Amino acid sequence: MIKKTIILSVVATVSLFAQSEVAKLKAQLAQQMKTTQALQKRVQEIENKQAQTFEPVTTQKNETFDQKSFLPDIALILDGSAVARNVSNSVYETQYIPGFSSYDPAKEAEIPFNKNRGFNFNYAELALHSTVGPYFDADAIFHLHPDEFEIEEAYITSRSLSYGLRAKLGKFRSEFGRINAIHQHAWKFTAQPLVYEALLGTEGINDAGVQLQWLLPTDTYLMAGLEAMQGNNDVSFGDVEKNNLYIGYLKSSVDLTDMTTLLGGVSIAHGKQDNGQTTDIYGLDLTTKTALGSYSSLLWQSELLYRDKQKENGSDKQAGFYTQFVYQYDQNWAAGVRYDSLFKNIDTQPDDLDRYSAMLEYKPFEFTKFRLQYIYDRSRAFGIDDQRKNISEILLGFTIEAGAHGAHAF
Repeated sequence: MIKKTIILSVVATVSLFAQSEVAKLKAQLAQQMKTTQALQKRVQEIENKQAQTFEPVTTQKNETFDQKSFLPDIALILDGSAVARNVSNSVYETQYIPGFSSYDPAKEAEIPFNKNRGFNFNYAELALHSTVGPYFDADAIFHLHPDEFEIEEAYITSRSLSYGLRAKLGKFRSEFGRINAIHQHAWKFTAQPLVYEALLGTEGINDAGVQLQWLLPTDTYLMAGLEAMQGNNDVSFGDVEKNNLYIGYLKSSVDLTDMTTLLGGVSIAHGKQDNGQTTDIYGLDLTTKTALGSYSSLLWQSELLYRDKQKENGSDKQAGFYTQFVYQYDQNWAAGVRYDSLFKNIDTQPDDLDRYSAMLEYKPFEFTKFRLQYIYDRSRAFGIDDQRKNISEILLGFTIEAGAHGAHAF
């Protein structure tokens, strides 16, 4: 009897244990099924989201379209001035630089900025920039003058070339020298350097062509560049039967101290005039900038250009330079002086062509600039009688920048 009771007890215990384990297994299985269903739902959500990401963009009312992602960066620049000058507007329009240009009674002299005594609206500049896929950036800069619309620059620039190479194609300002590639509103002084106006005209070298630059793998910055351009600049070149202008340059930068940076460059431009003769222009530039504080600095910039312009019976070898100092006092105020000179003029022309400039600049905001400038210019003659007259000019200019605009070289 005792044995039978023990056996029944063992059987009951085993039965209860088995039922408990089966219940546990059922609970675990149910939990696993819930987890699996949750995972399947999450995977489906991810797949649906990926499918929506790669669907073509449509214009259905229930879909959104982020138009801003497809718009280029846009910048608008406005530039104007008020001018007091001791030469009337009618006389000023007959100006030329003796030995470098001449008076043509059939047309006015080209004076792109600050032409009139009184008030001038010089231009509105519209600049567009956009990345075009993984390989190119596209830029276009338009000048809107009171009486004309001009394509200042329009080009594409490579983004992903190997070995430190960068290419540009389109219409652009050449990087010959130091200041040629910089736009007027970014100049330290309102007027173009005298030597650039004399040897390259008011537009400088701005032409259709191609550019290839190589950033050398050195410890210090060293860049070599080559450009092939059409040669529309008729002040020194002008043969446009085919592309005739070729430009090369080497630019470097080195930190002399923790606060002082030195930049230097050499450039050469070779092309043909419309009469078939050749012209060579050589350039040498040197710039130093010393930081004196967070927003305070001292900038010294100089540039020398030399031109060998062939003629049928020889050549004209002419040269000029400018040197300028700019003291940036703080984030708002800056002041500077500049001296321009032309020399090695042809024998029958004056050799005392120079200009003195001084400026005071105030920037109440980062993209708003007011500049007071004085110029004493001894480089001009007027009219068909070759009457030289020294020019005294006081100018108050303003520049307003709005939108996304790239930084300029200092």
